[in-house]
Amino acid sequence: MEDLEAKMREPELVGCFEDALQFDHIYAVYQPQINHSTGRMVGAEALMRWKHPIYGVQMPGDFIPVLEKNNLIYRADLHIFETVCRFQRKCLDQGISIIPISVNMSRYDIYNTNYVEEIEGIRKKYDIPVKYLRLEITESSAIGGREMITRVLRQLHDHGYTVEMDDFGSGYSSLNILKDLDVDVIKLDMAFLSGDIGGRGGTILSSIVQMTKWLNTPVIAEGVETLEQADYMKSTGCNYIQGYLYYRPLPEEEFLEKMTQLEHEPLTPAMHLIKTLDAGKFWDPNSMETLIFNNFVGGAAIFTYNKSTKAKKILRVNRKYVKELGMNMTERDIIGKDVWNAFDSHEEQKYEDMLLRAIVGGEEEMSETWRKVYSDCCGEDKICIRTYVREIGEAGEEYLFYAMVQNVTAEKKRDLQLAEDEARYKFAFEQANVYAWEYTIATKEMRPCFRCMRDLGLPPLVRNYPEPAIEQRIFPPDYADMYRDWHKQLEQGVESLEAIIPLTVGRVPFHVRYTLEKDENGKPLKAYGSATLVINED
Repeated sequence: MEDLEAKMREPELVGCFEDALQFDHIYAVYQPQINHSTGRMVGAEALMRWKHPIYGVQMPGDFIPVLEKNNLIYRADLHIFETVCRFQRKCLDQGISIIPISVNMSRYDIYNTNYVEEIEGIRKKYDIPVKYLRLEITESSAIGGREMITRVLRQLHDHGYTVEMDDFGSGYSSLNILKDLDVDVIKLDMAFLSGDIGGRGGTILSSIVQMTKWLNTPVIAEGVETLEQADYMKSTGCNYIQGYLYYRPLPEEEFLEKMTQLEHEPLTPAMHLIKTLDAGKFWDPNSMETLIFNNFVGGAAIFTYNKSTKAKKILRVNRKYVKELGMNMTERDIIGKDVWNAFDSHEEQKYEDMLLRAIVGGEEEMSETWRKVYSDCCGEDKICIRTYVREIGEAGEEYLFYAMVQNVTAEKKRDLQLAEDEARYKFAFEQANVYAWEYTIATKEMRPCFRCMRDLGLPPLVRNYPEPAIEQRIFPPDYADMYRDWHKQLEQGVESLEAIIPLTVGRVPFHVRYTLEKDENGKPLKAYGSATLVINED
């Protein structure tokens, strides 16, 4: 007899329920979940279907409410769970590589105190590794009875199950549920993107994806029907797709064929965080991590950097960070701003090179960069910031960094002034034909000026002075003993010495002087020597 595809009434559905279980008229179809970036299969969802031998296929929206009303959905859910386990066991026995399959868990399952024990008994009966089974709880079923749901989730986690929140964003308490329930995977309801891809719905979806990165929670976009939707979700950092764009729900044999054809990969969080960072605690205002961040470290910030777009966004700063920047700025002046605008092209490249070194090497890196800062009250200024960064997470081309900063503007300005003074000093020395050096009496070490090193070939540090200078004939042999005696006199505390001495093999006359420096106890410490060219005015 042909299928009539007729809608069954409630009494007929209830009356046929036992036969539907016994003869698998209630069965599972499978909708694959795909990584849109790689084309690999990361999992699948098992969906309940009912096909009556006479009346044909019954729509889930028609029969599931009837099963719920008559307290039959619990047994139907267990039947689907066993159907999935039986299918996976058949695959394993045939040496077929399997993927995790999600099974829906209704609010009626949660209220049944034996649910976790029942599914554990089925799983063990078929000897299926728990990593290949996931349980889905809908957002709507999580509203109300929070303590009971929390208890069931804890039991499932104790047994090693992965728990997914289905239809996230379709209800009215999404953020509260996400905050309170310890779920492992979030499935986004693509109804948010009805109409235009952009707009308010797209902004909300993008924000949710960014938020789940901090929770270290993978995200699957459910109900994706167009390539435009899939590409948009990929641009937000959500690569995992379930929907008609790739596959409609497939009968078991078709699903088995696709599962064997496609490569598999594990479902992973969007943001890979370092093991020592607990993001949940870090964002908790009352946690020890936040207390340390705010009070016991120097200027610190958390920011993201996109390697492709160069975009950099500060997510969080502490009070000391704001203080280091100065200009009476506030956190509001900093958070979310495009900080690249503060750099010129050269300084921007220095900063980016530091980030790339940190990404490649996995170690802390440092740079000093000049940047412009502006505040409404103080106007504009240019400051130098010493930054230490370490990568703490990544998601595709986006990286998460922890930064420590020091305002070194005053130090760098002093260095610049010293460099300018040294340049003028060198120029004056060049014009005056003066050589200078420093002699440490206790160690007999001499440190020459730049002209001594350049013109006379002396190293930066001369040991056992003055012997090397005598050996090089900087001081000629007939003056060698006199020069040695000078150093003995300096050891004895003679405060100054001077004479005209012909230096180098060319015997060029120089006015050589020594001035002694003593320590606080009057003991000879250092002597400062100079040699000035004697100019013959004849």
